[in-house]
Amino acid sequence: MARGGQGLARVAVVVRAGAAPLWWSGVFAAGIGAVPPGITGRRIGVLAGAALFLVGAAVVALARRGRYGALARGAARAGKYDVLQDRAVTVRNWRRGHRWWLLLAFAAALGSAFAVPAAGGLLLAGLGTGLRLKAAWIGRRERAGETLLWVRVDWLDQRGGNPAGKAVKGLRGTGIAAGDAAPGGARRRTAQLV
Repeated sequence: MARGGQGLARVAVVVRAGAAPLWWSGVFAAGIGAVPPGITGRRIGVLAGAALFLVGAAVVALARRGRYGALARGAARAGKYDVLQDRAVTVRNWRRGHRWWLLLAFAAALGSAFAVPAAGGLLLAGLGTGLRLKAAWIGRRERAGETLLWVRVDWLDQRGGNPAGKAVKGLRGTGIAAGDAAPGGARRRTAQLV
């Protein structure tokens, strides 16, 4: 980067990047997984899946909140020469880096349906929901502090994820209008011209 600037990715976008693939693959796997009666039967499978959905969503949404909060409180102002990575690039990097894990998780969810119908798929959907809830929590912090949180791209892991990992020594902050993603990592809505 020119003059000591760093490439920065939005923390909420990195967190949210896996939400849609996990949710949709989970819903799809649960739908297919409800077809075979399995060992436990469909009713028990769906009830177990609903419990796994809630537990998975809660665990993912609440995990490492203390670390995220500490990093957010210590966020330094982004430099003049820092380069803000587009939302689409961050999402693409995460999804490319995790594609085999996503495929393996989908296959495991489908395979588990022969024992406990729909449970594996509902767990995957719960993990995706948890990521979306965590990104929304980060977005509320960003709105409250009027500061968008960014992480150095070179501090992310090899798969483009883990924005609160051991390699991350601190976050950077910008104004609320910076970048092309809204607080929480969603696509920024553009104003409609009349």
